Amino acid sequence: MNTLTGRSDRRAGFPSVARLAVISTLAMLAACERPPVDVVQGGYRGTGMVTLINPRMDALQAPNNRVPPPLPAAPTAGPLAGSVYKNVQVLKDLNIAQFARVMVAMTQWVAPPDQSCGYCHSVANMASDQRYTKVVARRMLQMVRHINSDWKSHVGATGVTCYTCHRGHVVPQQVWFESPGESAGGGMTAANPDLYSPLATIGGSSLPYDPFTPYLLHAMPIRVNSTGALPDGNRSSIQQTETTYALMMHMSTALGVNCDYCHNTRSTPIWSTSTPKRVTAWYGIRMARELNVDYMTPLTATFPTARRGVLGDVAKIDCATCHQGIFKPLYGVSMAKDYPELEGTMTPPAPAATPAASAGSAPSGASGGATTR
Repeated sequence: MNTLTGRSDRRAGFPSVARLAVISTLAMLAACERPPVDVVQGGYRGTGMVTLINPRMDALQAPNNRVPPPLPAAPTAGPLAGSVYKNVQVLKDLNIAQFARVMVAMTQWVAPPDQSCGYCHSVANMASDQRYTKVVARRMLQMVRHINSDWKSHVGATGVTCYTCHRGHVVPQQVWFESPGESAGGGMTAANPDLYSPLATIGGSSLPYDPFTPYLLHAMPIRVNSTGALPDGNRSSIQQTETTYALMMHMSTALGVNCDYCHNTRSTPIWSTSTPKRVTAWYGIRMARELNVDYMTPLTATFPTARRGVLGDVAKIDCATCHQGIFKPLYGVSMAKDYPELEGTMTPPAPAATPAASAGSAPSGASGGATTR
């Protein structure tokens, strides 16, 4: 009430309304990217094939992607570790200086600082296989050499080291276990609450939460696009389609990119107009599957129960294990070039299989048809 005129002032409520409008606007904009945002064109003009790069998000990723300085190179001459030390099974082709260099590097890349060599070795008898961690580490060294030698179709000349996945942790931060699925009691209330719930591993989508077992452990075909009219043109179920998209969402999140990083958004299934990165990803899926089947799963009995999943399986590899949110692990910096000891045997090897023979057949459907990765 205005004391001079005796009339109500309707404008008295305006400041509150204005504040509410401002707050509502800010709330709606909170989920939007604020500038500056960099745009990198990765495909054909007019198809929207661009990658958005947020410098602020990159800054948050930077600490986890710093590459530790390499250790001083070891002399190339000297007695072989396999002839000097007992029970050397993988690095016996290195001389003792090269062998020691790899061991020191591994303690920095994997072992806890307070345990150092004792994390894998029995300090009283370094040759002993008493600790399961030593048996696992030996197999992981074989795996690293195998990747660097036989999976250049995916890792190229960049290669990998133990640090690529571990980043100073005894267990890589991004691994997966087989899912138990729904509870045994039956009924809606007994269903696993994680089923079709938004999960970070699949980009926050409400899709099947385990696309890894069918595609990165088993060899279920990754194809959902029809090549002809129903019923014969497409035998993929809706569940298979959803699981495929869950894997694609995982890959997008794991690399920190959009779908158009690999696919032409005009026609997703067409190989001939996709980017070359799609072929690299095709090999990456097969590499992860082979590593899970040939290297991780056989170690199941070696790991203690506490280190296994609820179904008793071991931790396994997916795209995020190496990439960890970056389109190229460690921003594409090659650590392997500084550690030739991990590139393969240091003696002249027998003729290696071609990448296609090691990785599986070349991508099919290059001229179109079903999405196959």
